[in-house]
Amino acid sequence: MRYYPLFLDISGQRCVVVGGGQVAERKVGRLLDCDAAVEVVGPFLTPKLTALKEEGRIVHRAADYEAELIRGARLVIGATDDEAVNGRISKDARALGIPVNIVDDPARCDFILPSLVERGDLAIAISTGGKSPALAKKLRRELEAVYGPEYGILTTILGELRRKVIDSGGDPDRRRETFAAVVASGILDLIRAKEWKAAAALIEELTGVEMEVKP
Repeated sequence: MRYYPLFLDISGQRCVVVGGGQVAERKVGRLLDCDAAVEVVGPFLTPKLTALKEEGRIVHRAADYEAELIRGARLVIGATDDEAVNGRISKDARALGIPVNIVDDPARCDFILPSLVERGDLAIAISTGGKSPALAKKLRRELEAVYGPEYGILTTILGELRRKVIDSGGDPDRRRETFAAVVASGILDLIRAKEWKAAAALIEELTGVEMEVKP
């Protein structure tokens, strides 16, 4: 099976994680990073999940799994250690038309979660189609060594520059050439060296846009 690569906006949307152990904890963390409204279903929670509940960052349904607990969710993640329960979660979610992920069981998934390298708004996703999480993890570590924090800063700069250039109007082809010129320039070296004024000057030279450059 080949999966369709997709970055999904789940901000403010109800996402349900079934299970309250260490695996569920990791899945909850990523959902919260994406500003989802997270509900956790299960009789027990890890200390970290308990703390998130007490802070009001997640909703806890202290109950055994039932299909009604996932109805209306944007997506569902099954993270229990009970294969039979995980099977029910997958079957129920699909019957309700809810995308579902069952941890470490691709056959029961509508989507899988990639290994991620994150640098600010830059996210590099790595997937082996569920065949080898160990390989995905190895590649993630290698990419983390190549793509440092300067890429996150550059992504922020480029986002602001893109807004300014598009707001100014002009020919779309010319805009694309402008963005490509900035990316191909030595701006990353200037960011690494924290030469913010020089980076701003380079952007102005290449684009004609004045903007403040800072971390």
